[in-house]
Amino acid sequence: MQSPVYLDNAATTPLDPRVLEAMLPHLGATRGNPSSLHARGVAARGAVETAREQVAGLLGASPEEIFFTGGGTEADNLAILGLARAADRGKRHAVVSKVEHAAVREAARRLEAEGFEVSWVGVDGHGLVDPAEFVAALRPDTALASVVWANNEIGTVQPIREISEACVSRGVPFHTDAVQAAGRTRLNVGETPVSTLAISGHKLYGPQGVGALLVRGGTAIEPVVLGGGQEGGLRSGTENVAGIVGLGEAARLAREELEERIGHETELRDRVISGVGAMPDVDLNGHPGRRLSNNAHFTVRGVGAESLVLVLDSLGYAIGSGSACSSGGHKASGVLLEIGKDEQDALSSARITVGKDNTAEEIEGFLEAFAGAVRRLREVSPVYAN
Repeated sequence: MQSPVYLDNAATTPLDPRVLEAMLPHLGATRGNPSSLHARGVAARGAVETAREQVAGLLGASPEEIFFTGGGTEADNLAILGLARAADRGKRHAVVSKVEHAAVREAARRLEAEGFEVSWVGVDGHGLVDPAEFVAALRPDTALASVVWANNEIGTVQPIREISEACVSRGVPFHTDAVQAAGRTRLNVGETPVSTLAISGHKLYGPQGVGALLVRGGTAIEPVVLGGGQEGGLRSGTENVAGIVGLGEAARLAREELEERIGHETELRDRVISGVGAMPDVDLNGHPGRRLSNNAHFTVRGVGAESLVLVLDSLGYAIGSGSACSSGGHKASGVLLEIGKDEQDALSSARITVGKDNTAEEIEGFLEAFAGAVRRLREVSPVYAN
């Protein structure tokens, strides 16, 4: 029986065996608390600090700018809420793109509930933010601004350097969610003056439940988790040593293998785009050029996204139907609605995200299965028949 082919790497990536190997010593009976003074505690602290250096290396940052969190969502929340609450009392305004991950979007809505005014900046049909329009929304009372580095659904890569430079030059702290971008595009905060930046372990072939927030030196930010003062007082709670070690090792490997991974994924992604895009009544979503190396997102008319995912799963291929970071009933993606899709098309969209371990043979098999699944579903679709 053929092993399932995993093509949903935007949702989560498989744990790299090398990462697991690095974690194992910190999962056994000799694990220590990094705050303890004895030998086990000192060893745990050393492992955490090594991971901090590894994450900093991936981002082009200094180790003291890296703070570990419980995941990308927590990192985004800490940035948005922490920047806002640290701002001068008279600054009660934020500028946020309309295609942010839910972790940023919902944090910004919390600010609105607390009395902040949020300017929501839209995108074009490819999901791209216009830097001039975004910068025009900044005001003297703007406490922070945020644009996702690369969209988690359609894969569009934003002009972060241009936007961040404009924000910082006006004294506005700028946050970016780089959860999808890390390990799939070149991140260097030495060249891109973001104030805060979030990443997540499980999008990098690392463990789930661990992330990091880069906070550039001199950036004022308030903690949202209080307690024993770990992570420089910015994120209290005993550190998840094994998870942090795994994130560090995943970051190290991503940095060393970045060019190879980008090249491999881009080749497979383009084959998916070519094969699926050749089918009738199929549209590619996202920017045709400024997109992540692993992301191919389509509207497939006459086919329900959930049905397509389930049929392909039965054939041995795992794909996504949108963001995997929200729970509850399936509903039209806000990102797709923002780029001009109607509700029916938004509910007929599929996300195929390749990974470093996928092969060309797997993609050829997938394209055959995808075409067959779409044909079967369209044959019984009253929407498509009409």
